[in-house]
Amino acid sequence: MPELPEVETVANGVNERVRGQRIESVWLSSKPQTFKTPVGEMMELLDGSRIDLVRRVGKHIVFDLSDAAGTPNFQWIVHLGMTGRLLVCAADVPLPPHTHAVLGLSSGRDLRFVDPRRFGRLAIHHFSALKDGKVSEADHFKGPGREPLSILLGDFVALFRGRRLAIKSALLNQNLLHGVGNIYADESLFRAGIRPKRMAGRLRRVELERLHGAVQSVLREAIALGGSSVSDYVDADGIRGFFQLQHRVYMRTGQPCLVCGTPIRKIVLGGRSTHFCLTCQR
Repeated sequence: MPELPEVETVANGVNERVRGQRIESVWLSSKPQTFKTPVGEMMELLDGSRIDLVRRVGKHIVFDLSDAAGTPNFQWIVHLGMTGRLLVCAADVPLPPHTHAVLGLSSGRDLRFVDPRRFGRLAIHHFSALKDGKVSEADHFKGPGREPLSILLGDFVALFRGRRLAIKSALLNQNLLHGVGNIYADESLFRAGIRPKRMAGRLRRVELERLHGAVQSVLREAIALGGSSVSDYVDADGIRGFFQLQHRVYMRTGQPCLVCGTPIRKIVLGGRSTHFCLTCQR
């Protein structure tokens, strides 16, 4: 499943290509599980809207849209699920299988949502009210947890205080930090020198300080390299990312640790494959 760096990469790429354009046509598939908002309502709202900004919130891609007068009226929310892709391409490019949404843009290009396994979701987020033609920040779509790239150290430490669950599981809890997934939890714990089964509430402050820095540095490095392509992930142009070449533990089971040479171990924790070094992580 695409994690924060992959979603950020897609959102930034789509924003560069479609910002300021108007949606001139809308086609949606007949697969109901893809849509959290009724298809008819979504088509009516999207048609004619202008795309003001595309950005990431947690693992969601958020389209800020306005009407013909430039007044913000709602947001279009895209969750990529496990295999979802947003592609910007020429309108005459043949539709790939498993295409569930096509937005025809004023540039003459298409914005397409493709999702073979149909775990992705499309939805409309309505604003409750406008004041002087503006939307309050509180009325914008919010993810379920805190933003890992901007959370302050004190708030990060407080998230795990008293938590009686493994720190790896805590990092994957989207109600605590939204956007961190399996790859970047493993890589962050390795850099912080913390074993994934350690109880979150028992970590010392100095360890959480290291983890806070590790999470943010790993995510920023991954964004700079276009994310990790270990399955179906590609960016808005269909290009794979490169951070998988920098993985130090994830999917390196049995290979020597790049720091100490100890074979990387794999366990299952909370139903998720978990990779770590017995020597470097304590």
